[in-house]
Amino acid sequence: MKKIQLAGDQTLDELLTDIRACQLCASHLPLGPRPILRVAQGAKILIVGQAPGTRVHQSGIPWDDASGERLRSWLAMDKQQFYDEGQIAIIPMGFCYPGRGISGDLPPRKECARTWLPLLQTHLGEIRTTLLIGQYAIEHYLGAARKATLTQTVQHWQAYAPDFFPLPHPSPRNNIWLKRNPWFNAEVVPALQAHLRTLS
Repeated sequence: MKKIQLAGDQTLDELLTDIRACQLCASHLPLGPRPILRVAQGAKILIVGQAPGTRVHQSGIPWDDASGERLRSWLAMDKQQFYDEGQIAIIPMGFCYPGRGISGDLPPRKECARTWLPLLQTHLGEIRTTLLIGQYAIEHYLGAARKATLTQTVQHWQAYAPDFFPLPHPSPRNNIWLKRNPWFNAEVVPALQAHLRTLS
């Protein structure tokens, strides 16, 4: 793995330039590095997902897929609102497509969270709510405060709100989960939408 020198006093633009040139785990990425994130100072909402899929890798636009359509419906946002960097920062746990595993995409590479997330956080001082989408984001940000399972953590969302909203991944692969847990669409989604309206 290559090492990089990081300056602690970088501007956000300088940091993003370094991130987009990152080669830390290039040898492990089947499609090569293409870090995908959207960050601007002043954003009030941070969306932390898993890692780009192949479609997002190709387009370079985060959540540019069926998962993104469902996520925007949960948030009651159109694409213009969702991609407004002045309001919403989008930072996945892994910035590049990690490759395919037996039952879906591989987990996000850990190099991004170790190397880049702490530096990005220093430029996100106005974030008021962080949406934690899926188990990897929940584990990283909630740590020992999370419940034994993702379902239990999402059920107890009020214990983390308004700073954090733990959410399941909106992938079509989770259709069965959503069908088995109707309380999510009935209770959590309306509460999330109501909270987001207070930030707009």
